[in-house]
Amino acid sequence: MKPKKRKTSYFGAMINPDHFHKSQIKFYIILVPLLLLMASPIVFILNHAFKPLDELYAYPPRFFATRFTFDNFRQLIAATEQTGIPFGRYFFNSVLSASSVIILSLLLASLAAYAFSFLDFKLKKWIFAANQVAIMFVAVAVAVPRYIMMNTLGVTNSFLAHIVPLIAMPVGVFLVKQFMDQIPRELYDAARIDGANKFQIYRMIVLPLVKPALATIAILAFQSAWNNTETSSLFISDETLKTLPYYFSTLTLGTSSIAAQGISAAASLIIFVPNIILFIILQKNVMNTMAHSGLK
Repeated sequence: MKPKKRKTSYFGAMINPDHFHKSQIKFYIILVPLLLLMASPIVFILNHAFKPLDELYAYPPRFFATRFTFDNFRQLIAATEQTGIPFGRYFFNSVLSASSVIILSLLLASLAAYAFSFLDFKLKKWIFAANQVAIMFVAVAVAVPRYIMMNTLGVTNSFLAHIVPLIAMPVGVFLVKQFMDQIPRELYDAARIDGANKFQIYRMIVLPLVKPALATIAILAFQSAWNNTETSSLFISDETLKTLPYYFSTLTLGTSSIAAQGISAAASLIIFVPNIILFIILQKNVMNTMAHSGLK
């Protein structure tokens, strides 16, 4: 039996080889430097958090730490002990608010996208156009009306202040709708003929097919909630309800400028690590979203 002849690409490289092939060298020459360039900020943040103070203030600045130390983290823990609110309380608030924002954002974005893709109702095009316009507004531009609405709803100075402003994600609705538009309408009609109601179609047929988009929305929702300091500073006065990023932003105010640099480096790493871990876990789905979000 003759061995199966493998196809080659336009550039002469073998497509999906079982092992390394010399034709792939040209791609590694380009991709490896790009990988090093993109990974350099992550490596710098990791090294910066473990630098001693003399290396933090060294001139010219050093990219790598020559002497790793945990002094910055010890100073961070010591600073938390001087406050009336324990570190664990801020951490719990951040985890709970971020988890709530992820769940509610996914639910609202998927339900809205399902309605725009499969259901017919009045003013459908106008409402979706309003969603597209909302993508253009940054948080600073809507800070005043957002505060007025939060105050009217009566959720200021409560834990809901961390959740309500962040669960509406216009970009999430857009991305999920792009994926749902690719689902054949015949699949929806067949499920209706088999007796499935609209919610059953949404839960059992549509949601499994748009998992890549949902993973992307989960990352965006987590980043907006985990890194958020706006709600703690604008909507909440009770210190026990504030989150970890806001707490870290105020930690350096009561310390000397020299010690503050080390504390900031350690705090930045703690805030950064969950973001990169979540992205690594869901990166395959994110790449699928970027590849298919523009297809019809």
